[in-house]
Amino acid sequence: MALRIEPRWIDIFVEMLGLASPRVGEVAAICSESGSRRVLVELAEQALHRLGLTYYHVIVPTPPPPPGAPLRSTGTSLALAGVRQVIDALASADLIVDVTIEGLLHAPERPELGAKGARIFMIGNEHPEVFERLRPQPGLQELCLKGAELITSARQMRVTSVAGTDLHVQLGNVSGRGSAGATRGPGTFGYWPAGLCLTNPAPGSVSGRIVFMPGDANLTFKRYFEAAVALTIEEDYVTAIEGDNLDGELMRSYFSAFGDRDAYATAHVGWGMNPAARWDSLVMYDKGDVNGIELRAFAGNFLFSTGANEAAGRYSACHFDLAMRNCTVQLDDDEAVVSDGSLRNDLRLEA
Repeated sequence: MALRIEPRWIDIFVEMLGLASPRVGEVAAICSESGSRRVLVELAEQALHRLGLTYYHVIVPTPPPPPGAPLRSTGTSLALAGVRQVIDALASADLIVDVTIEGLLHAPERPELGAKGARIFMIGNEHPEVFERLRPQPGLQELCLKGAELITSARQMRVTSVAGTDLHVQLGNVSGRGSAGATRGPGTFGYWPAGLCLTNPAPGSVSGRIVFMPGDANLTFKRYFEAAVALTIEEDYVTAIEGDNLDGELMRSYFSAFGDRDAYATAHVGWGMNPAARWDSLVMYDKGDVNGIELRAFAGNFLFSTGANEAAGRYSACHFDLAMRNCTVQLDDDEAVVSDGSLRNDLRLEA
């Protein structure tokens, strides 16, 4: 369905783009694809006008799908395709508003886009109602940065659950990341919806067992697990997928379709911080309405991801984001940052 712009959505986008530190007189580039959600492109345009910025559009074709398994969650946009003229047209702006389908967060062109000081603000491929419910919250950015510092200073992470999850992650010499959308300086990157803390582990640092239970979310498939599935992880790689059920069959089939060992490797691990995000929201939308970013960020989740991990020098088109409930996340011997799905008090922001 083509959506009519609601005036209140423009208000939300003005508020949301405020996270990108816009200044009157700056020039913004709206980067989109032929397949982008048009209502988001138009809302970005209306918001930039209201904020007093001059803007222009850079629109590129959405790449054709590769042969083989369908791709709906690559973890990054491939639409810029390294085209020099496109990169130059974007990099000359003060602010790049990213409305590509998958977003430029992990795009290979991102370093060049920010090299001249352009800030990048990525708008998730979501129904505008999601932004309305997850409007920016004062204090969340600071808490996310605190969580990132905890990851950076820790030596190890252990994730457990009563369902049988017991995952060990060595964290030495890795950097934590935490974001609630803000871009506050030249070359910085922000995105919304947001509110999570994570890291890309170094090679050979992740081992153990993960057990998904009904209500956990497979965000690549945009569906909840309806039966138990267990992954065995050895030195970063999924070596076994247990589950005599549809959920297990679907994961085994999709992984194997790529013929790529790195598809099975750990991409990132972390936890959600956003109290406005709901774990149960996926049931209320058709798959084409949302990209599932809300479930990546709901407060107290454990987010496990497979596929591309630039910190480990691994790249794969196969990408799983798997948001879990009721886990405990422990850093070193300190008090758990998440206990049975609940954030520690000093990391908690009331909705």
